[in-house]
Amino acid sequence: MVIGGALALTQAATASANVPLTRIGSDPFTNSTSQHKTAVEPDTYSFGSTTVAAVQVGRFFDGGASGIGFRTTQNNGGSWTVGVLPGLTTGGSLYDRATDPSVAYDAKHNVWMVSTLGLVDTPGGPSGRAVLTSRSTNGGIRWGNPVNTAVATGTEDFDKNWIVCDNTPTSPFYGSCYTQFDDFGHGNALKMYYSRDGGLTWTAGRVPRASIIGGQPVVLPNGNVVVPLDNGSETALGYTISTNGGVKFGQAFVITSIAAAEDPGNIRSGPLPSAEVSGDGKIYVLWEDCRFRAGCPATGTPNDLVYVTSTNGSTWSAVQRIPIDPVTSTVDHFIPGVGVDRATSGGGIHVGVTYYFYPNTNCTLATCQLAVGYISSANGGSSWSAATQLAGPMTMSWLPDTSQGRMVGDYISTSFGSDGLAHPVIVVAKAPTAGGSNCATATPNCDQATYSPTTGLAASGGTAVANDPVLFTGSAGGGHSEFRKRR
Repeated sequence: MVIGGALALTQAATASANVPLTRIGSDPFTNSTSQHKTAVEPDTYSFGSTTVAAVQVGRFFDGGASGIGFRTTQNNGGSWTVGVLPGLTTGGSLYDRATDPSVAYDAKHNVWMVSTLGLVDTPGGPSGRAVLTSRSTNGGIRWGNPVNTAVATGTEDFDKNWIVCDNTPTSPFYGSCYTQFDDFGHGNALKMYYSRDGGLTWTAGRVPRASIIGGQPVVLPNGNVVVPLDNGSETALGYTISTNGGVKFGQAFVITSIAAAEDPGNIRSGPLPSAEVSGDGKIYVLWEDCRFRAGCPATGTPNDLVYVTSTNGSTWSAVQRIPIDPVTSTVDHFIPGVGVDRATSGGGIHVGVTYYFYPNTNCTLATCQLAVGYISSANGGSSWSAATQLAGPMTMSWLPDTSQGRMVGDYISTSFGSDGLAHPVIVVAKAPTAGGSNCATATPNCDQATYSPTTGLAASGGTAVANDPVLFTGSAGGGHSEFRKRR
């Protein structure tokens, strides 16, 4: 595989919407076994004026990517440095593919980290054989070869990792980092590891027996680690908590059932949670859900974005709906990425949510028009701004194909910089550069890359408040009942 080195990139572009976007990075790989030029599934984390994003590049149909690209800005999005994380799939690596990047920063040790899965090709398909942590000690510009967080020794098959660090100086566990993942080879069993030395070494924590997928741990100011997570069949949202620095996690409890209708257009999606925490420790957990819509969860019912909040990780609010559109609309919302400005607290918490949507859920692979939206609150969710379209429309055939549908990612991400603005990193597809209009068969290239708003987005708030008369009364689920891998 051929990879590119790091370079400063500030190529401006404007989507069909009215928000200027900057294209940040591309897929530098040229192997014939995966789809190029493709980027999927970005995650971001911001600390000060630095934001680091990590993304799959060169997506394989049956799982994983040729490598993991990084995109780093040290000036709140004014310019970006991009490259590929070394040692994951090239240069003598043990792994054929990489997937599921997640970004964290350890303020105590001044280390940026990207957690990924290392996949090995097997006759039955790619298998998750390791959770790996790449480290940067110079602000996310140069990266070393990854260290092992966890390595499979038998029939384990790791999936859906996520990393977070404790950055509160008064916390008893300041400087600890935590990585969550599941073992698909053993019924999606929950796994948690912790590090006290900047991600150099990792220790397994004791966890409850729970089948999960897509957990996103957050750390409260008192050092407690709260892990919102889906159950293995994606029909319930739950949580588990550690009060001793990740050494042991308590019983997994259910917060609420999940009622998500299947999104149309052969899009790869699902109700995986997106979680963030404010400066004073208020947790926000978002997912797609149709409980406020008549007919839920029948096929064709539009999904809204809904959320719950907590200030301690054990007591949770009722499910609340983000009022992007009326409950009578045809708009389908999915794959949210929530950002919370950690410099805000109390009644002035700033929340920004980036998401994908179809204007009309009554569509097919041939007719669905995919777009990216953004909505914000300046008062912790009491009211919301009008939604802004960031990109689109995109034709579904422009997206890379996977065994679970056309893909932009199982998640996207929104982070606030020191400028008080949200800097989401999103995936935007355009018509393939050659070989026809179908990314899955285009030769040689598609045209799907990562973008970010050129000037950042304010959490402006507004007057929209959810007040919906139609409440969910059906059964949970809706097309996501089977165990699955999400890599």
